[in-house]
Amino acid sequence: MSRAFIKEQDEVPEELTTRPVSPNPNFVTARGMRLIDETLDGLRKSLAAAQHDGDRAAVARVSRDLRYWLQRRTSAQLVEPPPGPKAVAFATRVTIERDDGRKLRFAIVGEDEADPAQGRIAYASPMARALLGKAVGEFAEAPGGEVEIIALEAVDPEG
Repeated sequence: MSRAFIKEQDEVPEELTTRPVSPNPNFVTARGMRLIDETLDGLRKSLAAAQHDGDRAAVARVSRDLRYWLQRRTSAQLVEPPPGPKAVAFATRVTIERDDGRKLRFAIVGEDEADPAQGRIAYASPMARALLGKAVGEFAEAPGGEVEIIALEAVDPEG
């Protein structure tokens, strides 16, 4: 079919669903705040490029993501790492030991910053919830069995 017979409205992309936003408080570390800001900068550039190119599908997709990240930035609550943490808390790095002797080390961070493969878990995750408030030497019933907290430190604000 010739482009001359296509209505302009036919080129409008279908409505994208809104990205769901977590109902939990949006706690972030300094690193998490920086990542949100970098994401917003990148999305603004992508939106400008899509608008320049007249790519309506890309405009719709990037606009949706931009709305999500603007909401996350607006609701972000920066939490500083506790100095010399005495118990597992947001913005702490915890080392645990499982019953089989395996040791795991991870930071408890905001939901958008979580990356288990990189040793960062969300504060709302089952593992973090099991450990929050526990001190070195205490045990917790965590996913996968009982664990002992063997070390705590504040998360490095730079990453």
